[in-house]
Amino acid sequence: MQNDTVSGGTSTPRLRRRKGSNEVPPEVDRGNGNHLLVNDNRKYKSMLIRTYSTVWMIGGFVLIIYMGHLYIWAMVVVIQIYMAKELFSLLRKAHEDSHLPGFRLLNWHFFFTAMLFVYGRILSQRLVNTVTTDKFLYKLVGRLIKYHMVTCYFLYIAGFMWFILALKKKMYKYQFGQYAWTHMILIVVFTQSSFTVANIFEGIFWFLLPASLIVINDIADYIFGFFFGRTPLIKLSPKKTWEGFIGASVTTMISAFLLANIMGRFQWLTCPRKDLSTGWLHCDPGLLFKPEYFAVPEWLFPLWFPWREISILPVQWHALCLGLFASIIAPFGGFFASGFKRAFKIKDFGDSIPGHGGITDRMDCQMVMAVFAYIYHQSFIVPQSLSIEMIMDQILINLPFEDQRALYTKLGQIIMERQFGES
Repeated sequence: MQNDTVSGGTSTPRLRRRKGSNEVPPEVDRGNGNHLLVNDNRKYKSMLIRTYSTVWMIGGFVLIIYMGHLYIWAMVVVIQIYMAKELFSLLRKAHEDSHLPGFRLLNWHFFFTAMLFVYGRILSQRLVNTVTTDKFLYKLVGRLIKYHMVTCYFLYIAGFMWFILALKKKMYKYQFGQYAWTHMILIVVFTQSSFTVANIFEGIFWFLLPASLIVINDIADYIFGFFFGRTPLIKLSPKKTWEGFIGASVTTMISAFLLANIMGRFQWLTCPRKDLSTGWLHCDPGLLFKPEYFAVPEWLFPLWFPWREISILPVQWHALCLGLFASIIAPFGGFFASGFKRAFKIKDFGDSIPGHGGITDRMDCQMVMAVFAYIYHQSFIVPQSLSIEMIMDQILINLPFEDQRALYTKLGQIIMERQFGES
């Protein structure tokens, strides 16, 4: 009784936390108010650790980009595995798992089945292009692609039957909850990653620029918020401030415009990869990556200014759209993750990265950005290709018979004129 009594005579319960717990500490709920983070000495140690791990991550990321498309894909796969591991563990209960031997393995069965399905569809044509010179491998790969969906379907059915046979009395609710949670994780992880891998093989530029903008926005938000943050931005993330948000937005927009000019001049980043080789790439960069020159107005810069004209790549204007999304919309992926963690009363999804939390904590905004980058690229960058079958369908569906016959006659005349003109 004496241990639970303070000098005022009131009894207060002692707050205890599990060793190594990932729960949110009480001070996280405090808003910034008028308190500058720069004046909080405890934050400097956290900033040092965060900076150290950030430098290592950026250095490793640059090395992987230099190594090429396949290594970037491998990096995405590793990130997926870590994300799945963190999310699978989120709703795990050790007591229930002890009575369900092999049940955790079932989650990974579904995970790798989903991986085979997603990447098999994305990389099938590139795999064919890689083995076209070998007839045996070409036939083997052709068979694998032909029966790819059947294979994935029966792998999933095998997991489904495994789940049914593993059901135990008094644990149905837990098992069905884990089954639903597993499928939710697969949707979250593979929806964004499929778009990410598609962006990589369309050209590293369309993967690297969006990913870099998220990193820049995150770092700028942290720095501006650390030194100037006073006004809380959103209750879900008490450490986020309007000063950090606005400063990061301006920095991201400027970075998008400048980085697009730098990255767009390297064929290694702009050329699409049509196979699964690792050789150097050479291609026509296209109009988006060919510089346009503009004269610098004399009234804008003094006469001693060394450059009288500037070169701008058309893709830089598209980069501004990506930068706008990365600075205004993508942070809501982080707010969603913050709300999710608060719902489960955890501080981070994991502790894989010192100072940052888990892999999932770093991928929240990247997931939103990857989907947008793919949709933007397919909608505004990729030219719409028309096949003969598509044109014929439009003619047969939309033109009446008289117009079809007139079109046939006109095409015949054009072909005859070209044929005799060439001869």
